[in-house]
Amino acid sequence: MENDIKQNAERKMNKAIEVLKQDFAKIRTGRAHPSILDQISVDYHGTSLPINQVATVTLLDSQTISVTPWEKQMIPLIEKAILESNIGLNPASVGGLIRVPMPPLSQERRKELIKVVKSYSEDSKVSIRNVRRDANEASKKLLKKKEISSDEDKRSQDEIQKLTNEKIRIADQLLSAKENEIMTV
Repeated sequence: MENDIKQNAERKMNKAIEVLKQDFAKIRTGRAHPSILDQISVDYHGTSLPINQVATVTLLDSQTISVTPWEKQMIPLIEKAILESNIGLNPASVGGLIRVPMPPLSQERRKELIKVVKSYSEDSKVSIRNVRRDANEASKKLLKKKEISSDEDKRSQDEIQKLTNEKIRIADQLLSAKENEIMTV
């Protein structure tokens, strides 16, 4: 029983870390990365699809993303979707290819992005702590029902705390790496 609690808690904490990684991937750092375009959808014959489902998204160099639509008529639609996404990118089509250069970030914008990533990291830590609280409450319920001993409850809570500390440490490492990436000119 207590093992189920720990496994469930670990699964939920891992999910919080995955969400944090996804949030960080969406943040533009001045360096080109194909995932920046992941949240942008384009109208494809009446259906809204992510760009990576109607085109090949790759890097030309560290400052330029290349978008190659599978169908030529999609070029203006993809360009329009990127422009309207409000992420500050200006695509330019060259033949059957769309070049998306990454503008350099100002120091002020870098500081704003640092605040955003810190808030994402804090949200992740709050989620992890909430999972810890729920797991500890579940363990206490088992103790009240006399399904586990007080020693087992104590051990379960210690294991959950170790797991919590580990996941928060990972969130801090991800935050530190993202801050360095943002501040690197």
